[in-house]
Amino acid sequence: MNDKTTHANPSKNRTPRHRAREFALQGLYQWLLNNEPARTVVANIRGAHGFEKADGEFFGDLLNGTISTSVELRETIAPLIDRNVAELSPIEHAVLLLGAYELKNHPEVPYRVVINEAVELTKSFGGIDGHKYVNGVLDKLASRLRPDEFGADARR
Repeated sequence: MNDKTTHANPSKNRTPRHRAREFALQGLYQWLLNNEPARTVVANIRGAHGFEKADGEFFGDLLNGTISTSVELRETIAPLIDRNVAELSPIEHAVLLLGAYELKNHPEVPYRVVINEAVELTKSFGGIDGHKYVNGVLDKLASRLRPDEFGADARR
């Protein structure tokens, strides 16, 4: 595996919040594939090697919040994608749900940070060009969910 594969060769510069997003993505992936209850997924992930370096509170909010609002989040991203949600790769699906949740529920995190984190997660865990797709979808979503922040950025 190469140096960009974070689960095989972790970067020493990952912040606790980035680690929380990585673990939340892994939990969402597990949830999407196995259809397990959120509490089971959370318990499995919290027991994973290296979890103690993650922001546990942020992780819990991201994973539980994304799972509990997944129907609404899918409806939010559906008009922005070029295929049925069921046709997305599990990683793209999970990253888009996670990014949509964070854009909607964490206005303290700049939308550019949310998108960049989603792109990095997709580069680390997803297919070759999945990050480009995720970037485009979340950019459109940010313009809809955070028009003031997005517009102020565009005027600079």
